[in-house]
Amino acid sequence: MRIPVIAGNWKMHKTNAEARALCSDIRDGARNATHCRIVLAPPYTALGAAAEVIRGTNLILAAQNVHWEPKGAFTGEISIPMLEDAGCCMVILGHSERRQCFGETDQTVNRRLRAVMKSSLDPIVCIGETLGQREAGNYQEVISQQLAGSLDGLTGRELLRIILAYEPVWAIGTGRTASPQVAQEVHLGIRGWLSEKFGAEAARQVRILYGGSIKPENIPDLMRQPDIDGGLVGGACLEAESFLRIIHYDSRSTGGK
Repeated sequence: MRIPVIAGNWKMHKTNAEARALCSDIRDGARNATHCRIVLAPPYTALGAAAEVIRGTNLILAAQNVHWEPKGAFTGEISIPMLEDAGCCMVILGHSERRQCFGETDQTVNRRLRAVMKSSLDPIVCIGETLGQREAGNYQEVISQQLAGSLDGLTGRELLRIILAYEPVWAIGTGRTASPQVAQEVHLGIRGWLSEKFGAEAARQVRILYGGSIKPENIPDLMRQPDIDGGLVGGACLEAESFLRIIHYDSRSTGGK
């Protein structure tokens, strides 16, 4: 059974004081949440503050990116040992904003992923198409290429440590959301690709999150889809009230996945 994951990507938001307050509210409001895993991804400067508040709870700390080298002359970057030392258990790789704004490619995602697989961190690997690619009708091909490049060289056993996140770029920060049916279609295609590459059993166990303007209002319908295993939440995770409503989605009709 795939345990759902609700992950909040804070992006470039929250000071240390704001991070402590938000983590405290989420910690208290999600204390009895056992139906899903809850992941918080603050900016680097707030990782320590967040770690202090959520230590010993059911909340998991993640970073938003990481370099593939353990140390060196890489101004502005952060390493796996640094994230482990800060208390991180997970890391996001290949987010669409990293790809669009900072030149991230499938090849650099793969380098980061290979390094992460040798560490204690578990990765959330992001993939997804732009509006132009969606309208051109070749989005499944684009996603397959991203999967092939980002996961290159991995084994089926290693795949089981990875969480994938489908982000339709055209639905991130725009207020537009893929319908549950559209999201399910893509997730099913991703699982089919994984099955061909890594085998049906490995593909069945991989969790695939949806990320694209998730809100408390649309999370229940998304979670009812058989191949959607949670969400990578953006703006709605920056306020405890909305994020807690997403965490406490009505899971009664999702069934066992």
